[in-house]
Amino acid sequence: MARKPSATLTDGEVRLMNILWKKGHATVSEVVAGLPRRPPVAYNTVQTLLRILEDKGYVSHEQVGRRFVYHPSVEQRVARRRALGHLVKSLFDDSPSLLVLNVLDDEGLERSEVERLKKLIGDA
Repeated sequence: MARKPSATLTDGEVRLMNILWKKGHATVSEVVAGLPRRPPVAYNTVQTLLRILEDKGYVSHEQVGRRFVYHPSVEQRVARRRALGHLVKSLFDDSPSLLVLNVLDDEGLERSEVERLKKLIGDA
């Protein structure tokens, strides 16, 4: 049974989107070249993921000669907001404050980051 397509980005899709956001546009070959060599990713896999991203509305393409050139259709900050909204809804009972409390309670945060977050909250 096929799994339901995710409205948010998978880890693999994020890797491709980061390349497109950085470059602005790229062919499949350029995306493959932008990925780390380990683990190797096949051209066909990248091509399939770009089609999925297009179905999800994250990228569009134009045909230039025989090649497809892909462009991000969604800005990175919009994708971040979508992912964060999904995270808040699914793991934090649809409560942004619960997410923030968990972040502030994280012992791995540096003191400067905690102070920065507190200032941002105070300014809001």
